[in-house]
Amino acid sequence: MSLVHKPMVWGYIIGVTVLGCIAGCSLKHEPGPLPPASPAHKKAAPAGKSTTTQVGMASWYGPGFHGQETASGETFDQHALTAAHRALPLGTEATVTNLETGQSVTVKINDRGPYVPGRHLDLSKAAAQQIGLIKQGVGKVKIEAKRPAAKTCAPFQRNAGKCRNSSNSR
Repeated sequence: MSLVHKPMVWGYIIGVTVLGCIAGCSLKHEPGPLPPASPAHKKAAPAGKSTTTQVGMASWYGPGFHGQETASGETFDQHALTAAHRALPLGTEATVTNLETGQSVTVKINDRGPYVPGRHLDLSKAAAQQIGLIKQGVGKVKIEAKRPAAKTCAPFQRNAGKCRNSSNSR
């Protein structure tokens, strides 16, 4: 290769590299969905039933978050019977049973989390106290979630297919 062609080859290599970097930086990276909570322990509700059962690990949170806004927009109250779940719809009512003690509590899902691998639910301090989870901090639980009732839909929502409740659609 002659001396005239070497700078041209290097120019092409550098040009292609710069274009590749620019193209790579322009890709839009959207955060993916949260990983589902242990599919092996999840079972879908049979047709006609509006509950989902899941077995997994729960922990609790309270003092450091008391008074802060939750994912639902509510103010977190560590003395209320609430919980955080990664995937259940906000507003879902769930019965949580400590599999070690057999104690149960009904909570409302009003926040997202937990963000610790292997955990499925974060209970408020009050909910954790009711099922005997405070001392050990983490325990195996059964979560029986009842899907929230569909909201009444406005005509434009019905027409756009945004309603889950078939009685509200025409």
